[in-house]
Amino acid sequence: MTESSRVVVRVPATSANLGPGFDTLGLALGLYDEVEVSLVEPSGDPVSGSVDVEVEGEGAGELDLGEGHLIVKTMRATFDRMGVAQPRGIRLRCLNRIPHARGLGSSSAAICAGILAARALAGTPYPAGPRPDVPASGRPEPPEFTDDDVFALANEIEGHPDNVAPCLAGGLTVAWTEQSNAPRMVKLIPHADIRPVVIIPRHRLSTEVARGLLPENVPHADASANAGRAALLVAALTGRPERELLMAATEDRLHQNYRAPAMPQTADLVQRLRGIGLPAVVSGAGPTILVFSTVDTQDLIAPEAGTDWHIQPLDVDTRGACVVSPETR
Repeated sequence: MTESSRVVVRVPATSANLGPGFDTLGLALGLYDEVEVSLVEPSGDPVSGSVDVEVEGEGAGELDLGEGHLIVKTMRATFDRMGVAQPRGIRLRCLNRIPHARGLGSSSAAICAGILAARALAGTPYPAGPRPDVPASGRPEPPEFTDDDVFALANEIEGHPDNVAPCLAGGLTVAWTEQSNAPRMVKLIPHADIRPVVIIPRHRLSTEVARGLLPENVPHADASANAGRAALLVAALTGRPERELLMAATEDRLHQNYRAPAMPQTADLVQRLRGIGLPAVVSGAGPTILVFSTVDTQDLIAPEAGTDWHIQPLDVDTRGACVVSPETR
């Protein structure tokens, strides 16, 4: 294969819901996947395409290494949405650090990486050779594809905006969908004292399984309680990160209890951590747990978690997904 164009995209892990903010609140975390994407000219048949995928880290030996890889599928969808001709060959190198099926936004990260890579590579020159879809100048002018377009496509592929919003924007995000079905978000910067800690189990849980346990209707009192707690959580995370407020703000009645049968160890540990005064919630659809803290809490968490969990303090990522130079990886 002959390499034509290359781009490196870095995407953060995310935690959605944050307790009461079901399908609305999300937080970007300082744990990253890095994806290097090249458009290549396949050797041999000049007409047929080629996909070459390598995965290091999370998902190695498990993920599809061809057209079925989520980043490749997302890139194809992005090129189609932009009206850009599909490249003949794609080479993908993934360094994955975000755990899969743990509630830390690995699929959203892959989707955002694929869209940003495709946007960055759209219109780049191809190696010399017959390309009926490329003008004689060798560099087609790509159509405008705005950040709003990126967010809309990511939401369309993922199905809901609470993970893709913080992945793209960084920080704390509030996401919603307009009556026109257009996704919207507001980015906020959490207080500098907020120190997220994720507690990651060995076992996995698919989002589909967790979502399937949710009822179609909830009591009005529960919905009202969550609305108040979600508002309080935004205030606490951005302005008053006091443990007492964070404990009250992270109470949830809409999803965590319903999902508990699918992750009993998570539900039990959340309850025990909250029992010792730590504002713990299920991260996304689980089974990872997120603890909001302003001090080092590992000494408090470790005795409760035991040896079956990986405890990892993380920074809040405030930049979001970005295209980076290969030299600065």
